Amino acid sequence: MQIDGIDVCETILRDGREVPPPMLYPEPEGGEGPVSRRPGSAPPLLFLHGWGVGHDSYGSLLTRLSETHTVYAPDMPGFGKTPEPSEPWDVDRYADFVLAYCKARGLTGPVMMGHSNGGRVLLCLLSRDFPGVTPPRVVLFDAAGLKRGRGLRVYFKVYTYKAVKIFLKPFPKALERYRAGRGSADYRAASPLMKATMSKLLAADLSDALPRIKAPTLLIWGEDDTATPLADGRRMEREIPDAGLAVLPGGHWAFMERLPHTMRILDSFL
Repeated sequence: MQIDGIDVCETILRDGREVPPPMLYPEPEGGEGPVSRRPGSAPPLLFLHGWGVGHDSYGSLLTRLSETHTVYAPDMPGFGKTPEPSEPWDVDRYADFVLAYCKARGLTGPVMMGHSNGGRVLLCLLSRDFPGVTPPRVVLFDAAGLKRGRGLRVYFKVYTYKAVKIFLKPFPKALERYRAGRGSADYRAASPLMKATMSKLLAADLSDALPRIKAPTLLIWGEDDTATPLADGRRMEREIPDAGLAVLPGGHWAFMERLPHTMRILDSFL
């Protein structure tokens, strides 16, 4: 399928097997259009991956989820097998993409799950007054999107970097080598366009989105996550009106590394 002129790679799973896009059923009277499930069946489930990977990295989780839900897992532009957008995107553009995907697949009320950057996109989407979808449940795994205060060490690194940039400005190749050595592994691995995209995403602080999220929200976090620290999860638990936090031993991928435990938590919530 195409969205914004981009060929989107996706997988749709049911009962552990990949299936073609299901037929759309008429929306009950008063609805806004056709939907992707029969009335009375379990709601479909939309899963958004994190930065630098596609949906394939979550195969075992998606397969387990498909035992009870029809799972929709698109690769967002610039990740997995979906091509990069034509220009750097910010978090609102990715939220618009998700809305367009839901509309194309008839998803008006899917359970929504997102890991890391996928969680960032969901925070943006669900904070809108009229998001276009109304999820009955939301699950965020080690979600990104919150800015943290800068300590003295961070200020020192920032201003050192700015000073070196000024000094090396007449020497573009040396400046590029310096930048390459300073960025995170994800940043270094990205193309120039996706580096600019990452900068736009990191610039967004979605703190104001938290109290606007209306759906019951489950937060699953790695105790030792260094990419999105547990403090972020605890803050989301406090500020999202109907949220609960489950903490697992491990880091940013603890929910995948301890999949049986994760599934027991999800089964009790969904």
